[in-house]
Amino acid sequence: MAELTPAQRTWKNFKRNKFAVAGMVFIILSVVIAVLGYLIMPDSTPLANNQTIQLSIKKPGSEFMMLHLKKTERVDTVNVFSKMLFGQPAFYRDIPITGYTPLKNAVQVSEYIGDEDKPEKKIYALPADVIAKGPSAYITHKTFVLGTDVYGRDMLSRLILGARISLSVGLMAVIISLLIGITIGAIAGYFGGWIDAALSWLMNILWALPALLLVIAISFALGKGLWQIFIAVGLSMWVEVARLVRGQVLSIKQTEYIEAARSLGYNNRRIIHRHILPNIAGPILVMASSNFASAILLEAGLSFLGFGAQPPMPTWGSMIKEHYGYVIMDSAYLSIIPGLAIMLIVYAFNLVTVGLRDAFDIKSQNTLI
Repeated sequence: MAELTPAQRTWKNFKRNKFAVAGMVFIILSVVIAVLGYLIMPDSTPLANNQTIQLSIKKPGSEFMMLHLKKTERVDTVNVFSKMLFGQPAFYRDIPITGYTPLKNAVQVSEYIGDEDKPEKKIYALPADVIAKGPSAYITHKTFVLGTDVYGRDMLSRLILGARISLSVGLMAVIISLLIGITIGAIAGYFGGWIDAALSWLMNILWALPALLLVIAISFALGKGLWQIFIAVGLSMWVEVARLVRGQVLSIKQTEYIEAARSLGYNNRRIIHRHILPNIAGPILVMASSNFASAILLEAGLSFLGFGAQPPMPTWGSMIKEHYGYVIMDSAYLSIIPGLAIMLIVYAFNLVTVGLRDAFDIKSQNTLI
């Protein structure tokens, strides 16, 4: 039987941890949903911001009859790729009603105003071809699977779009932190001396600052917005990566194969890139998975405090902020649903982190150097 390669052995060890595999499956499913985004959302309008104030704070599973009216202004149809990324502006205006009566060139409806208010009678003119097709052409039924928020927006759609924001922040933050952390950590650990002392001093200073306060300070400097959050969260997380890489490089640079590379005349850059970093990829992947979860939590905290992506862009943290006051009322689900989403995705990444740590056979004390 052929001997397994290191990658195959690592994957085999990872699959033994059923919880880690379940976490990875959940993450993959979340990524697929986030990437498809507008293509699978009930409300595919940009930022899922189709507001129907009459339907604010409706329970999950609520179903309403809608008068489906084509907008008078021109709305261009976007291609599938653009729709997946940015959404499709609505072609129709939906008006909640409780009943309707077809007329010759119009329809009389009882427009829904609220549960405690009497429906208001209104008449809407319709094109002759729409009237000829019958009520099915202008009357629809809409079900809100997870209910609606305080502005009458579909909660499921905003939850799906919030997953895209959280995962993108986590991904970009991890990439930025890895690029900076691996570079600084490798330089400090490999060259030592005053370079190591200076970089270690910088890392210790930043390490002493609370991550959330550091992110808020960077956000103040850069301004409010999505790309500013990418940079702020990434810049707050590179120290952990740098400390890990520095410790790993210090323990490897004196090994025989590194001394052999030096004796063959290889330059320092090649030794670091070709001989040191590939041999510490395991601990780095474990740290990246852990930082991904931390980045999602940081983004949620920033959005809750009002420093994250700005409304009407949906994020899980901002959804909690908008509705946390309803926890003591009978609409606690408005905050519980995005809170559960944060908890589940962070827990999934933590499971994967544990699985990777066991698969690479990394001792906990080595990961904290």
